[in-house]
Amino acid sequence: MKDAIGFPTLLETFFTRRLIAQRKASPHTIASYRDTFRLLLQYAEKRLAKAPSTLTIEDVNAPFLGAFLDDLESTRTNGARSRNLRLTAIRSFFRFAALETPQHSGLIQRVLAIPNKRHPRPLVGFLIRPEIDALLAAPDRDSWLGRRDHALLLTAVQTGLRVTEVTSIRQQDVHLASGPHVRCEGKGRKERCTPLTKSTVTVLTAWIREQGVDGAKILFPSVRGGQLSADSVQYLGAKYAGVAGRTCPSLANKSVSPHVLRHTTAMELLQAGVDRTLIALWLGHESVETTQIYLDADLAIKEDVLSKTTPINTKAGRYQPDDDLLAFLKGL
Repeated sequence: MKDAIGFPTLLETFFTRRLIAQRKASPHTIASYRDTFRLLLQYAEKRLAKAPSTLTIEDVNAPFLGAFLDDLESTRTNGARSRNLRLTAIRSFFRFAALETPQHSGLIQRVLAIPNKRHPRPLVGFLIRPEIDALLAAPDRDSWLGRRDHALLLTAVQTGLRVTEVTSIRQQDVHLASGPHVRCEGKGRKERCTPLTKSTVTVLTAWIREQGVDGAKILFPSVRGGQLSADSVQYLGAKYAGVAGRTCPSLANKSVSPHVLRHTTAMELLQAGVDRTLIALWLGHESVETTQIYLDADLAIKEDVLSKTTPINTKAGRYQPDDDLLAFLKGL
């Protein structure tokens, strides 16, 4: 059966009507989904020898998509996380296709049944207080860039905002009078307010005064006055971690990314006895279960649990060497 709606038309409609018009997806989501289908169409052109505009929905069936995902790992050396991210975009499209082309429900259900690939889940990285202090002391505050970077790092560590949230803050989003807080639009277009400590208020007050009060200004701009990229913030974290590592050797073995600063905020709250529900609220998590990773990473909590248990009474065994003849036979 031929498509009632051709695959190219269906794909265009998915982006223009579903993602942009109906869901109002963020530019990051649209870019990620776009890249997924560019890779898929390029793979289809090589594998099927068909121009992307001539593909049908029958061409992109479950076996074909499974081969595409395997090719991402083997040819492009993508990890399991990247593979699963591409699969998320494909599933989103096929859920839309199920409504538009119900005659292909069997094919679509097989695609939606493709499982995510499991991958190792390492403990989250975070900084302890001496490392935080060393990192914040690293920028040279005698220079404009150093003062900007110090204010940025302090705000990131204290608030736990995502990198895109930090870099998009404007002066008008910061309230430094009674009940100081910063307002941001987070993941899923959710707006939230995060309180600011007195030390952060002091630093930001001086920084905004230096910038010149203008609500529309980016709070932490690039040298040209525009918004910093995520890569720029990643670079700053690595740069100042290297400087701070001279006085705090434990930083030498840690990657100080923007997300590590976010994890650091969460661990500071957890170790202060803040409930997981409130941590999820603070960080803007969709579910409280997301904060489970911080419980897994906090050794101090586990040590506290251990201290409340009754030790098992046992004695160390004493080593008894094998009989000489048995040792000879074991060595053969």
